[in-house]
Amino acid sequence: MKLVPEFRTVDTATVTYTRLPRGRRRVTIDHRPLANVTPSDLLGWFSGLDGTIEYGGRTVPRYLAWHPIDHIRWELARPAPGGGAAEGARFRIVEQFAGRPEWRVDVVDRVEKLDETGIRLVQRVAGVIVLQLEHTWSPGRDRTHYVSVLDLGARALPVVNRVLRRRFPDEMVRAWVRHNIEEVGQLEHLLPG
Repeated sequence: MKLVPEFRTVDTATVTYTRLPRGRRRVTIDHRPLANVTPSDLLGWFSGLDGTIEYGGRTVPRYLAWHPIDHIRWELARPAPGGGAAEGARFRIVEQFAGRPEWRVDVVDRVEKLDETGIRLVQRVAGVIVLQLEHTWSPGRDRTHYVSVLDLGARALPVVNRVLRRRFPDEMVRAWVRHNIEEVGQLEHLLPG
């Protein structure tokens, strides 16, 4: 049995959809600040995704507690050069947005940045970035400002952008936005203390 948290709704964030040249797309989500969460807490969360957490009276994988409906599996596909989940690591992420099998993703992302200012996950084809997800964090008084930016498409390979549009249509992008707002909001309940 999965526990279903009270997720944040899409209207708790400011979402911007931008069409870029050559069929590229960008989605920016400016989340409502996370109360009682620090950038250091977020760095610890992303560095320790392979761990467990007490959730609903049970010990469960952190990744499943983070979004009990959409998250299926997370694994460290390749450790960082210095070991563990840090810059240079590869994360395997399996999830399905809105719990819908047709919106399932099973990807391996390279961690190109992970520090107290955020995390950047990148997918490349023939060395060219085709998908980039960057979360940035900045401290405030008893809260952290959190912004997510998803870039879909390659600047130099428009054919890839057409494939990405079919694989990641606009309806699925909107489902990802909801998913991202829900999981970011969940951190407010998982991290404090």
